Amino acid sequence: MDIKKYNEALDYLYSFVDYSLKHSSELAKADFNLGRMFELMALLGNPQDKYPIIHVAGTKGKGSSSALCAAGLQAAGYKVGLYTSPHLEDFVERIRINGISITHEQFVGLITQIKHHVAKIDKLTTFEITTALGLLAFAENNVNAAVIEVGLGGRLDATNVVMPKVSVITSLSYDHTAVLGNTLTLIAGEKAGIIKEGVPVVSAPQNEEALEVIERVASLMGSRLFLVGRDIKFEFIESSLTGQSFNLKSAIFQRANLPTFNIPLLGSYQIENAATAYAALKASGISITDEQIQRGFSQVKWPARFEIARLTPALIFDSAHNQDSFLKLRETLETYFPDKLVYLIFGASEDKNIPGMFAEIKPKIKRLIITRADHPRALDVDKIQGLADQAGLEGEAVVPVKAALAHALELSARDGCVVISAGSMFVTAEAMSAWRNMGME
Repeated sequence: MDIKKYNEALDYLYSFVDYSLKHSSELAKADFNLGRMFELMALLGNPQDKYPIIHVAGTKGKGSSSALCAAGLQAAGYKVGLYTSPHLEDFVERIRINGISITHEQFVGLITQIKHHVAKIDKLTTFEITTALGLLAFAENNVNAAVIEVGLGGRLDATNVVMPKVSVITSLSYDHTAVLGNTLTLIAGEKAGIIKEGVPVVSAPQNEEALEVIERVASLMGSRLFLVGRDIKFEFIESSLTGQSFNLKSAIFQRANLPTFNIPLLGSYQIENAATAYAALKASGISITDEQIQRGFSQVKWPARFEIARLTPALIFDSAHNQDSFLKLRETLETYFPDKLVYLIFGASEDKNIPGMFAEIKPKIKRLIITRADHPRALDVDKIQGLADQAGLEGEAVVPVKAALAHALELSARDGCVVISAGSMFVTAEAMSAWRNMGME
């Protein structure tokens, strides 16, 4: 494939308004509505209606839960589309079929195909067009099941043009508050906007405030709610650095004995995500057995989620980027590396609650290696350094990210401390790329 044509296609896509690159003040004023999206999908022949869909919203865990659902469906013999965002290193990662990104050539072909339709609609955004590309790609590749991850919120998200077999809401916490609201009630209201009339809903365990909203909306829509932790219980068995095993129990879905499940994803929260994915697959009505789900879960791949790239000294790539996920990151570090302190390669977007993240991770930090991704929303290292000083954390600024990684690895070689990248998906993506370019994988 001519890389020039691929870059031209990306340039075209980014010529539209891309809110992922905007500061939070601009994001708060964004004109989100589904009218444009419904109009575009109609011009494309409504490809989203041609295959059964699992629709996944949430603050944390939605990507992992989506990947687990897709892996289960693939193990059951389905040709599975998986739409997620953002990408780590290559834009086409957002649109996958049976775990493989569409090719650059396919991407260019899709852009060419929809351009004249896009030209008819004012104010379309980059994410809206990308979502349409994904939904169209799945129809053209004849998938017979798809998992669609919400981009931001839910109610007005571009993906909310789908009519799913099941709506899924993973763990809710505070993020994107400028757009979604600064209370869990408001955030849950936006996420619960994906609930469709009569379509079953699966929810991960939630804070009482958020659950109240989800229960109310499900009741109003006549949608049966399956709550993980109540209707589907999970029980941890054991874990190692290569994965973890657990049991599930449900009087609603199960026969007498469910198999033991194994996942290569680490962290107790991933068991919760897997239980949520299991419930979603069973509630969807898509034909799938427990053994097929078991096989799919054991084979799932979802990078940059407490991904151990090297064991000694440990190097970990993670995507934690809010206070709640940093709490879970610290708990996971305490589980797998209880006696080790951490060199944290850290950068963040300007709208994140950095003091909250620092408060959660502080007990495990030996030193912060503050850096900045090559991204318009990335916060300056001086501002992060000021917040680190306020938090009482020892830190130093090293840019670019590849230099920060090299420095952290040099420090860990002396004392065996863990190196971890987190705070921004963009920082972690650059760190992963730098690690690969070192030839160290």
